[in-house]
Amino acid sequence: MATINDNTIRAIKQRFGIVGESPALIAAIRRAMLVAPIDLSVLIIGESGSGKESFPKIIHESSPRKHKKYIAVNCGAIPEGTIDSELFGHVKGSFTGAIADHKGYFEEADGGVIFLDEVAEMPMSTQARLLRVLENGEYLRVGDSTVRKTNIRIVAATNKDMLQAVKDGKFREDLYYRLSTVQINVPPLRDRGDDIVLLSRLFLRNFINENRTSEVTLTDDAQRLLKAYHWPGNVRQLKSVIEQVALFESGNSVDAATLRQYMPSNRETALTVQSQPNFDYNAEREQLFTLILSMRAEIEGLKKRLDGMGSGSHVSSTVHELKRDSNPLLNMSDDNAAMSLDSPYSHMQHQPQELGRVDEVATMDVEGETVKTLDETERETIESALRRNNGRRKVTAQELNISERTLYRKIKQYNLER
Repeated sequence: MATINDNTIRAIKQRFGIVGESPALIAAIRRAMLVAPIDLSVLIIGESGSGKESFPKIIHESSPRKHKKYIAVNCGAIPEGTIDSELFGHVKGSFTGAIADHKGYFEEADGGVIFLDEVAEMPMSTQARLLRVLENGEYLRVGDSTVRKTNIRIVAATNKDMLQAVKDGKFREDLYYRLSTVQINVPPLRDRGDDIVLLSRLFLRNFINENRTSEVTLTDDAQRLLKAYHWPGNVRQLKSVIEQVALFESGNSVDAATLRQYMPSNRETALTVQSQPNFDYNAEREQLFTLILSMRAEIEGLKKRLDGMGSGSHVSSTVHELKRDSNPLLNMSDDNAAMSLDSPYSHMQHQPQELGRVDEVATMDVEGETVKTLDETERETIESALRRNNGRRKVTAQELNISERTLYRKIKQYNLER
């Protein structure tokens, strides 16, 4: 095995256009170089936009298979109904539109390397087929009964937590361990320190040369701002920001105040975007409805207290009005509530804005006691939880069993930003 020294690393970076000197990045490149000559499956872990796609190429070009085909497949971009055909091929007449035999990627890349990007998006049925390829090199074309063999090396990549996907039943455990014989962790941009400045200069120079615009320089405080920012979109987001700066600040020296105009207004927003890459409307609706049902229990307890306060005409009429005017949502049984959430028309029946405005019960005085609206109760509950948690919104959302997105909206609705 060839020695992997600094000169080797430098040559690899230059060949594949990798910019950076951070220890985590160098360690990932070195790991790719070490595993390249050994015919093992590799799983590359890293956030979206962090540059994972360079590492399968490094492995292929540094392996004995470098003269064979290299095929990159984005598993998340292929519809579930056609991914088996794309990967393994199909025979004529196997489905509508199959007018001829078709070779899949595993057949086309025989002897070479196939890169499966976003492998966590692969359907379970396709995962079973892939496992068979990894175990004994065998596969079947769709609609065929003839077992075929392939000699292929698989490199996969994902930006998901694979162990969590296994735990959630979305990814096969046996396939995960087969794919991750060797893992390579690609560091996010925020952990690469001075690499952010190096990349910024590269993107500036490339944009200026390609578009023949005037020179742009970044002041020291602008460079510090770049290094301090969280970069949830990683290298892609940095390139987008820098190209905007190069275009609109052509010929200028850009300081931190100017640069900030091209970046999201606060770091907390970026953190929220990254922590919730896949917003689930149905999940939020269920959380909101859970909160409403909890409030319903409080209202029912209040009604019982009012019923026990006496039979005075004022109290009785108040109780009657409270029972009569309560929102229909609060009068549903738990079974009906669960049924409505599963209904195909539930998105029409229980929109979040409707759930967030249950304020039919008017505020009233009953012998010295005040009955509060649900809006007031909700506001006080959120305000109290924020106070208990010293304003930490993530912890507060967990305590209230709602999403951070819901909490942010409620904070804005009730003017609790302070």
